Amino acid sequence: MANDTRLARLLHVLVHMHLRGGTTTSETLAQMLHTNPVVVRRTMASLRAAGLVASTGGRNGGWCLGRTLECITAKDVYDAIGHADVFAIGPSKDNPQCPVERLVNELVVDGLKDAEEALLNRLGQRSLYDLALPIAPMGLGMTNKTSHAS
Repeated sequence: MANDTRLARLLHVLVHMHLRGGTTTSETLAQMLHTNPVVVRRTMASLRAAGLVASTGGRNGGWCLGRTLECITAKDVYDAIGHADVFAIGPSKDNPQCPVERLVNELVVDGLKDAEEALLNRLGQRSLYDLALPIAPMGLGMTNKTSHAS
C-alpha cells in the first residue's frame, strides 16, 4: 500500500506559496510536485473549502493564501484533506470469536488511538510559519524571488 503523501505535499506547497509572495499558479505547483495542473486543482480544492487558500480564474488566475502562515497549523491542513485512517495498520478480523485475537486487537487499537492523538497534538502545535522560518528567517512575509520549486 502506498503512503498518502498529501499532507506533506500540501504543507510543502503552502510554505512555497508564502515564500513566493502568497500566490502561485496550478502550473507552477504541478512542476514542483511532478504532477499535472488538474491534479493540483483537485487537491487544492480541499484547502479552498477549508479557507486556507482561495482561487481566481482567468488569464492571470491561480492560488493565493487565505490566511497568513502564522494562522495555519499543520493540523488545519490535515483536517482539510479528508482521510480514512492515519495509519495503515489495524486490527485483525480473521476470527472475531477468538479471545487472543480480541486481546491483540485491543492492544493494537488502543496503541493506534494514542499514536493518532500524539500526532494530531504535534501537528496542532506547529504553524506553517514555524516550518518556514528556518528556510527564510529574514525574508518571511516578503516575496522570495530566488526560492526554487523543490
